Amino acid sequence: MSKLFIAGEVFHGAGSLEELKNIKGQKAVIVTGGSSMKKSGTLDRAISFLAEAGVEVSVFEGVEEDPSSTTCLKGAAEIQAFKPDWIIGLGGCSAIDAAKIMWVFYEYPDIDFDSIIKPFTVPVLRNKAKFIAIPSTSGTGTETTGLAVITDREKGVKYPVVSYELTPDIAIVDGEICASMPAHVTANTGLDVLTHCVEAYVSNIENNYADALSKGGLALVFDNLSEVVLHPDNITARQNMHDASFMAGLAFNNAWLGIVHSLSHQVGALYGIPHGASNAIFLPNVIRYNAQETTRYPDLAKIVGEETAEGLAQAIERLRSEVNNKASIKDFGISKELWEKNLDFIAQNALVDPCTGFNPRVPSLEELKAIFNACFEGVVFLEEVVNA
Repeated sequence: MSKLFIAGEVFHGAGSLEELKNIKGQKAVIVTGGSSMKKSGTLDRAISFLAEAGVEVSVFEGVEEDPSSTTCLKGAAEIQAFKPDWIIGLGGCSAIDAAKIMWVFYEYPDIDFDSIIKPFTVPVLRNKAKFIAIPSTSGTGTETTGLAVITDREKGVKYPVVSYELTPDIAIVDGEICASMPAHVTANTGLDVLTHCVEAYVSNIENNYADALSKGGLALVFDNLSEVVLHPDNITARQNMHDASFMAGLAFNNAWLGIVHSLSHQVGALYGIPHGASNAIFLPNVIRYNAQETTRYPDLAKIVGEETAEGLAQAIERLRSEVNNKASIKDFGISKELWEKNLDFIAQNALVDPCTGFNPRVPSLEELKAIFNACFEGVVFLEEVVNA
């Protein structure tokens, strides 16, 4: 028997932010990032809708990209003082992921970050508050996942905190909120959606629901990503990408991910490379690597007009180019010397990353290093290089 894990309630479609008018409660903390939600008017609209519901609101602003455990502890302290019965993550995935961990620390003030980084060790939540996720980017699908990615700056490690306790009670998937998203953010987050679709479909967990959602999400990405990069005010295309993000998040929340994410977590934590951008660099070569073990890639290839795993890899490379994303890690200005200095460290961290356990092919340390090196240079991964 399997269980489908999904946000408790899902409101989707342009204008669905207004659903906040119907929230039942006394107090809510809105956790958000920099200034984008304020500049677009979304934050003020959210506060206004909650006021109509009779909910008192406090705002925690300033969650950084790739949120840190330090920020989560700071936010939790402010939430503890306010004592809300709702916590709302509003903005990009960083704001929502940080809000999830603040929620844990609010409910369990004496817990420490290291005690929850092992998968499925977050204690039972909802004793003090419930959670609403309102994404402004079409990327991680965090609005329906039991996942929050948090960076320990001192260690230079990015941790995916995994627990179904973190799955939001309410998700609001409103494409209008994304209209102000810059082109490069639209591209990066959209390529993250693409990666979720592919990795969930080929994971070592069989799940018919995840399969259907992965295929549907993949089709939406290929049909809409270039359009929203070129024409950001196309709300229909925006909503399509927002729906694809949710679908992909729901898929991997039930089938999980693979080594594309294991690799990306490392270069994001150590070098600050945007997650979706690094995913799009690693994904084609991971497809080539995994194709030696799984026969599932041709199913996805057919959706984009190809027939083989290699055809799928090349279609992804073309889409990556169409939305003006980099094709190698070294294109981010990382020197060969620095790369080689840290290669063993990031490969070892990738090997023990929780996502590695769900990859269809079990990798060795040397194989991960070979994939890392191919993607650093922006060349095709070749099996024979591993043992050279």
